[in-house]
Amino acid sequence: MAQQKPIRKPSAIVNRRARFDYALGDEITAGISLSGPEVRAARDGHIQLKGAYVQIRGNELWLQGASFSIKLNERGKPGARAIDDSPRKLLAHRKQIEALIASKAQGNTIVPLRLITSGRFIKVVIAVGKGKKHYDKRETLKRRDQEREANRAIKHS
Repeated sequence: MAQQKPIRKPSAIVNRRARFDYALGDEITAGISLSGPEVRAARDGHIQLKGAYVQIRGNELWLQGASFSIKLNERGKPGARAIDDSPRKLLAHRKQIEALIASKAQGNTIVPLRLITSGRFIKVVIAVGKGKKHYDKRETLKRRDQEREANRAIKHS
């Protein structure tokens, strides 16, 4: 009998787009309020953070735009999933929320960077970011290409 390879589950789901689109500042780790099927989707790595952001409503933080691919428990449909992108409440200390409100008033955006699923609790690392202009993004791409070329030259010499 052939042995199956163990399925490796990610310990963190990363929003790679956030570092490209925003100049990021301080990071804050916040808890997230999830139901059972949402927790299972997070532990399996079936979450998309691209395009997600944090909104402040009534002195509370809400994660908007994150899509959870929730497994449906229907007979006859193995592996059936539904996409749920409803807002989820983030749990943070009052002083952290007040600091985020102050930075939001200055015109910054609050974006999720990664969702940490290792350990008992599921946490979201959020950061305050200022949107990059198109020319800033081009500069980032140029710098990344130059670093790649330099590393390639060092490796081959």
